[in-house]
Amino acid sequence: MDMTKTTDILKMAILMEKRGKAFYETVADQTKSEEVKKIFNIMASEEQTHIEFLSRQFLSYQKNQEFSKGDYEGNPNGQIADLIMNENVKKEITAASYEAAAISAAIDMETKAIEVYSTRAAETTDLNEKELFLWLADWEKGHHKILNDLNEDLKQSIWFDNQFWPF
Repeated sequence: MDMTKTTDILKMAILMEKRGKAFYETVADQTKSEEVKKIFNIMASEEQTHIEFLSRQFLSYQKNQEFSKGDYEGNPNGQIADLIMNENVKKEITAASYEAAAISAAIDMETKAIEVYSTRAAETTDLNEKELFLWLADWEKGHHKILNDLNEDLKQSIWFDNQFWPF
């Protein structure tokens, strides 16, 4: 295993998660919607969980040149899904609002994370590293699906409200 490449991947992953956390915290601070604030605070908290897992693996790899066995149980996407699919959230967000733009940006961030984690999981021969990156990719896929579903609902709403339908 190429130590420099592995270290660089871990550094990039930690940086992506820190940027995601900062973004989600900023959206939570700036939104006027309490429902949206809850969603983005949970997302920020989950990014912190990812930072902690990745940081522990980084230290393990620096010390031993190997990944430690992780405890990758659970994935609380259900909590976010329940909040996002709440009709109050959809009512508080218009498709052209700041919050909707933040959701769109978050989808792009999650797409990038899925790509990085899935690629690394496919490349590595270290089973513990593979497990870590598959777990992270799956978690980010859950975020992506939830955010994408909400974004689609918002688009449908604005199309309906503005009579963009051809029939």
